[in-house]
Amino acid sequence: MKDIEFILSELQSISEPDYLKKMAHFRIDISKAFGIRVPNIRKLAKQIGKNQELSLLLWKTGFHEARLLATFIGDYKQVTEMQINTWTKDFSSWDICDQACGNLFVKTPYFKSKVFEFAAAEAEFVKRTGFVLMAEAAVHLKKEPDTTFLGFLPVIEREAYDNRNFVKKAINWALRQTGKRNTFLHGQAIQTANNILAQKNKKANWVALDALRELNSDAVLAKVGS
Repeated sequence: MKDIEFILSELQSISEPDYLKKMAHFRIDISKAFGIRVPNIRKLAKQIGKNQELSLLLWKTGFHEARLLATFIGDYKQVTEMQINTWTKDFSSWDICDQACGNLFVKTPYFKSKVFEFAAAEAEFVKRTGFVLMAEAAVHLKKEPDTTFLGFLPVIEREAYDNRNFVKKAINWALRQTGKRNTFLHGQAIQTANNILAQKNKKANWVALDALRELNSDAVLAKVGS
């Protein structure tokens, strides 16, 4: 199953046009989408298997579900810095951004440098990528040292004012996941949230207050041992 046209026809065959309404409800870009549930795309990905070359070709089609499929079948060991830059510039929907970060980008040697580069960018989805990488690293990179995340916290504090929907939610996500990683980082994340509140910037308050609600919850406190 390596022919692009055949795969696109397979995607179209499992599409549900009515599902486009649900995608749009969740603020997913449906300007070039078939309307396919993610579990069904994952099933197709399992049939295809890992294939970096095909992943790149699928991405170039521009179809929403083809790009999701590309993130599932790509081989992170073959992902280059150029690919990360190219795909990130193409992001127009939060779900593709998040899948690319979690499935591929965060597993590469470039993720830390891209955090700092993208978090300082102006474009909404490029900036989101920087903070999604932080969140994904906090969840999945179990061996990553605390110093990595300590370096990210000042960036979260600096950028918390950005009130654009897809940016602020990613900043909040990064702060929460960092604080749930362990006892030490929990305390550092709490301090970062308080520092954000001290800015007295109404646009930044939501990021801090929402993070504090979760970080101070019984479930999180029990998890991190605070």
